[in-house]
Amino acid sequence: MRRFAELLDRLVLTPARNGKLRLLADYFKAVPDPDRGYALAALTGGLDFPSVKPAMLRALVSERMDEVLFAYSYDYVGDLAETISLVWPAPDVAEQDAPPLGTVVETLNRVSRSDAPTVMADLLDRLDPSARFALIKLATGGLRIGVSARLAKQALAAMGGKDIGEIEELWHGLDVPYEPLFAWLEGRAGKPESAARALFRPVMLAHPVGEGDLEKLDPTNYVAEWKWDGIRVQAVSEGGVKRLYSRTGDEISDAFPDLMDAIGEDIALDGELLVGDPREKTGSFSDLQQRLNRKSVSKRMLADYPVFMRCYDLLQRGDEDVRPRPFTERRALLHEVLPALDPRRFDLSPLVEFTDWAELEDRRSNPPHPVIEGVMLKRRDAAYLPGRPKGPWFKWKRDPFTVDAVLMYAQRGHGKRSSYYSDYTFGVWAGAEDDPQLVPVGKAYFGFTDEELKLIDKYVRDNTVERFGPVRSVRAEPGHGLVLEVAFEGLNRSTRHKSGVAMRFPRIARLRWDKPAAEADRIEALTALLAE
Repeated sequence: MRRFAELLDRLVLTPARNGKLRLLADYFKAVPDPDRGYALAALTGGLDFPSVKPAMLRALVSERMDEVLFAYSYDYVGDLAETISLVWPAPDVAEQDAPPLGTVVETLNRVSRSDAPTVMADLLDRLDPSARFALIKLATGGLRIGVSARLAKQALAAMGGKDIGEIEELWHGLDVPYEPLFAWLEGRAGKPESAARALFRPVMLAHPVGEGDLEKLDPTNYVAEWKWDGIRVQAVSEGGVKRLYSRTGDEISDAFPDLMDAIGEDIALDGELLVGDPREKTGSFSDLQQRLNRKSVSKRMLADYPVFMRCYDLLQRGDEDVRPRPFTERRALLHEVLPALDPRRFDLSPLVEFTDWAELEDRRSNPPHPVIEGVMLKRRDAAYLPGRPKGPWFKWKRDPFTVDAVLMYAQRGHGKRSSYYSDYTFGVWAGAEDDPQLVPVGKAYFGFTDEELKLIDKYVRDNTVERFGPVRSVRAEPGHGLVLEVAFEGLNRSTRHKSGVAMRFPRIARLRWDKPAAEADRIEALTALLAE
């Protein structure tokens, strides 16, 4: 357990990607089975302990220290696992042997919800602060140490001198603690053969169009297609087994039975998951959110928010892996296979006609549908390659929308920001011109620099009208108020907000000290966007 704790500590303190890769590869080489396999599962989100929840851990701490003192400590530290690991009043553990990681995982796998508090308390008593932190992160999930599942797999590839694509294609047919995988990587056994069907194929990703990139590209070598505002998915069917994956390889089939029932036989499709009926209407991302992160879905949800897949690419057809073929050939095959699928559940993402980059920029800036967030550029001769190779694919998103809004409320941040008012609610004017009222349209807590944060914090403290717990109401009337230029990706209608709209990904673009509050935007400027 202590070696795993040391790994987490070093990963947190190592910002460089290559440094993290070396740490992971060295750990996987040095640590024996099954501990390294369980560590890999923790890093890739492969462990789940339903008997251990944050609320239970808070209750354990409250039995051992003053609740108010813990609340202050948590507010200052900003991380539950780190706070508990530091304040836990455990006996001297210097002479005690910490249990191996494998023993901890197997114990937590077996423990019931009623016994979990006793088991966790015993483990916390036996560990030092660093290992307590690792234990709590392990038990509650979400390590947040700057290591993605793909980075962990990249470290495995480096350790064994393999291609990461091989590992990703094997991944969903392997079981924790991955002993056959490590045996293959170390040359002690052959490549694992998975009996699982409908496995995930590593997705191909695009680079954002940067300054000067288009000048180096010949537009005749590329095709463009709309970039839709849903979630990237992969639908796979093989031997009667049907699965739906997110772009990171997480299986999400159970949440979308309406789509799974319509997948054809022996096929692998890459595309965008959207809400609606492709023949009539494409819903917004807000509509899609109603279906996301659900383990099951009701009949009413299926009726109100049906999903479909807008297909971008074909990866497998029957026994043939078509990924090595050029994009234009794969596109032609897509035209052939889609008519056999349910048109309510699958359609083809249309191409965007253009002759030069100036024409495409005009189309990108004025898309025909509000659910379009830009365009994709794909080389006609490009194979479907895993990862993010530079050159074959580019994404060119539309410019963000902006609005001048007035700061209305501010709330203290968490952790390093706990002494600053860093979370802001802002609004625009509504009502009669001679008696305008501010209506909130969004909240944001990023986009500004550290220096700007200090300036806003001082403004909030100097202009507080009322306090509601950690929240301060700030002076905001036509003659007095701080105007913020807010950038956002789009709008959705909302019945939960007084303004009737909800922003997507709002962030503070700049502070408008030069603009009087009376000249901030009105709600009509936002509702006009919804009407487009």
